[in-house]
Amino acid sequence: MPRKPRHQEPGAYYHVVSRGNDKQTIFDDGLRQLFLKSLLRVSVRHEWRVLAYALMGNHYHLVFRLGESGLSPGMFELNNGFARASNASFARINHCFGQRFWSAHLDTTDYLLASIRYAVWNPSRAGECSEPAHSTWTSFRSSVGIDDPPPVLAIGDLHALFHAQPAKARLALFDYVYEGRVRCQAPWDGPPST
Repeated sequence: MPRKPRHQEPGAYYHVVSRGNDKQTIFDDGLRQLFLKSLLRVSVRHEWRVLAYALMGNHYHLVFRLGESGLSPGMFELNNGFARASNASFARINHCFGQRFWSAHLDTTDYLLASIRYAVWNPSRAGECSEPAHSTWTSFRSSVGIDDPPPVLAIGDLHALFHAQPAKARLALFDYVYEGRVRCQAPWDGPPST
């Protein structure tokens, strides 16, 4: 049975999740660094504006605005290249990723902001750390000024969602994310479980 075509509106925001086959580990720290470099290359080529990410052990979350070439071509390039590196690192010959990537069109600002918050709380919900500020492999620390932002993060675009002045935007973003400590539930029907 053919798959339903994805909604791929240039300029729209999306939350994307891709998970290892059978929930297998796909990342170590070196592979996370490689993934961010690959994501930068893909985001430049496909004109994506990355607002948030979380690189977990067996999956990842991305929140970004699409460029003109849409979603699927960039995701194919990102996952295909990364799968080869991950499989080589873990000495695997089978599929790195399970099902095709999950995506949600973020059609309101509330939905977009909730998805950013959901992504950066992911390591805490998985028990990897106690709070977003303690996670090394999400965009949160860079987004609020704790660490320097990696080149892939469209920090200006992200801050503009919160305030015109960067210092106030960082504080507003920090407060917004931490308001989600208690109520950080999936703002949609949900990606595949972790």
